[in-house]
Amino acid sequence: MNSFLIALGANLPIGNTSPRETLESAIGELSQYNIQIEAVSGFYKTPCFPAGAGPDYVNAAAHLKSDLPSKDMLAQLHEIEANHGRRRLERWGMRTLDLDMIACGDSILPDLATYEAWRTLSLEDQRQEAPTDLVLPHPRLQDRAFVLVPLRDIAAEWCHPVLKKTVSEMCDALSPDVLAEIVLLDV
Repeated sequence: MNSFLIALGANLPIGNTSPRETLESAIGELSQYNIQIEAVSGFYKTPCFPAGAGPDYVNAAAHLKSDLPSKDMLAQLHEIEANHGRRRLERWGMRTLDLDMIACGDSILPDLATYEAWRTLSLEDQRQEAPTDLVLPHPRLQDRAFVLVPLRDIAAEWCHPVLKKTVSEMCDALSPDVLAEIVLLDV
């Protein structure tokens, strides 16, 4: 059985459904696809990324288990996004739902060289290009407080297979100012 770490985010409502309600609905929908939900983080208000691109996000993370291979899990995540009105019109644009596969166990996909090429890609090139293959772990995981803080709730000791740092260590490496922008929402 594969172990997946997933980042969830939304910053646009769907009609009268708030971004948080959308995340809760998507989490519920995961179990309909024969996916076990092992843990879900708290829900956090986070600044839009990139800065100024839209309203603040609601972000969370989930630990899932499934017999699905990584590419099939990604297809399921994309289907759930589509069920919640996600349209891929603009890279890093506003969205009703974003389900990002962060990791599958300690897999490095498609290979270390491809992973490193995406991890070291300049910010400008990241805005223009998207990988055609699934790249795991997520190449910018270590830079994103809006992913790391929720992930720390459920997988603090998960160790990045390339960087050899735990989620807690990656969080601790972020600036206090950046971490202070990630605010836990009331239950």
